[in-house]
Amino acid sequence: MLSVLQKTIKPVQAVRGLHKSALDVLKHPAPEDTVTASFGKFISEIQSQHMSPVALHRSKRMMLDSIGVGLIGSTTDVFELALQHCQYMYAPDHISSVYGRRGIRLSPTLAAFVNGVATHSMDFDDTWHPATHPSGAVLPAVLALSDMMPANSKPSGLDFLLAFNVGIEIQGRLMRFSNEAHNIPKRFHPPTVVGPMGSAAACARLLSLDPSQCSHALAIAASLAGAPMANAATQSKPLHIGNASRLGLEAALLASRGLEASPLVLDAVAGVAGFNAFYEDYVPQALQLTSDDGHVFLLEEQDMGFKRFPAHLGMHWVADAAASVHKLLVGVDPGKVSPDQVQDILLRVPLSKYINRPFPESEHEARHSFQFNACSALLDGEVTVQSFSPAAMRRPELHALLSRVRLEHPQDNPANFNRMYAEVQVNLAGGDILKGRCDTFYGHWRNPLTIESLRKKFRNNAGVVLPPEKVERLIEAVDDLDTLDDCSTLLSQLQ
Repeated sequence: MLSVLQKTIKPVQAVRGLHKSALDVLKHPAPEDTVTASFGKFISEIQSQHMSPVALHRSKRMMLDSIGVGLIGSTTDVFELALQHCQYMYAPDHISSVYGRRGIRLSPTLAAFVNGVATHSMDFDDTWHPATHPSGAVLPAVLALSDMMPANSKPSGLDFLLAFNVGIEIQGRLMRFSNEAHNIPKRFHPPTVVGPMGSAAACARLLSLDPSQCSHALAIAASLAGAPMANAATQSKPLHIGNASRLGLEAALLASRGLEASPLVLDAVAGVAGFNAFYEDYVPQALQLTSDDGHVFLLEEQDMGFKRFPAHLGMHWVADAAASVHKLLVGVDPGKVSPDQVQDILLRVPLSKYINRPFPESEHEARHSFQFNACSALLDGEVTVQSFSPAAMRRPELHALLSRVRLEHPQDNPANFNRMYAEVQVNLAGGDILKGRCDTFYGHWRNPLTIESLRKKFRNNAGVVLPPEKVERLIEAVDDLDTLDDCSTLLSQLQ
């Protein structure tokens, strides 16, 4: 009887052992077979020769724009608050330069933070699809890390550009693993999710970390990621970009010292949330170098969106549609547009709660208000930096128009930057109806800014804090970056 029982137990134990072994295989695939490992290998092994002329050209446009919006952003109240916090709460560490502040230096991580805050302080930075602000999370970190490196070991211009492109690439790849990420966000602000990952990847590449360390840098950054959309249209939203830049840099530095994290953070492991905690429909794929001679960066396939005025990207559709109606209004009644001409205003825009703000009370709310941007463009024919000044926001005629706005959300108008449109219909007091529509604004990736328009924007922004000769030297430094033996020329112009 006992021997029979023993014979029965042994096969059961064997099956249990086999089952456990199979589970271990499922939970712990060979490191080289994981999505996370493939990303680490890509970051570590990609080289400057993998960048095509298109990737170089587009990434330099992004850098120039990002520096410009960071410089004008250094004049804002939220930047000043962040800078004072870093100066007074932390011991001085004079290593990395700060946008718009000659003679002020901070530790690399704090410089990445305040420069990231400056970049997004006016919501003037670039926007990609799927929706995120990629440059502000990466460029401040790469600049700060380059400042940190010894004078005789600065990265070459090509290495600097490669690190930047890697940071952009990682953000884009991660967002393309989710259909949810393609739409205007509702839960997490995307730069706080993919931004730290891009910053960590860029810094890991610049530090020449090995594949395992690069994977750990991403996993560490994932533990530092995520912020809710509730803080959109507040002074805290620019902190999202600052933290993405800073925390990604910290993740790479910690990985360089040997700190380890989950080797499966980017993989979809049932029952254990990794990066899929941020996107419920996340389906990751391995990232491989396509050949020894080249890699097709997403930036080559999907150009960047650049803003002509400092507001949420969705505002550019409604502003352009309203500006076209402004021209019609002036044609009907030459001279200044008066609210007395207008009976009511209908905006047909996507349904997105956080950019539906009928009566914004701050500049940050105004930058996220369909109503405010449409009415500003109806009055002035355009939206500019000055549109968000206290004097412009207090205008009685603006508030008169705001009180006459109503919204419709057509089913064919999704909250998606690649598919949305805006229509503005103005019913005049005399009975006439004027209409304007924008399907693709000037600056969208389908209708990109010319180099002349981009440089004009940069000169206007950088010229607020820098003398004209230094503005021109910065343009030249970015244009020539891929030819420079080291990036000191660019760094020196920012100091």
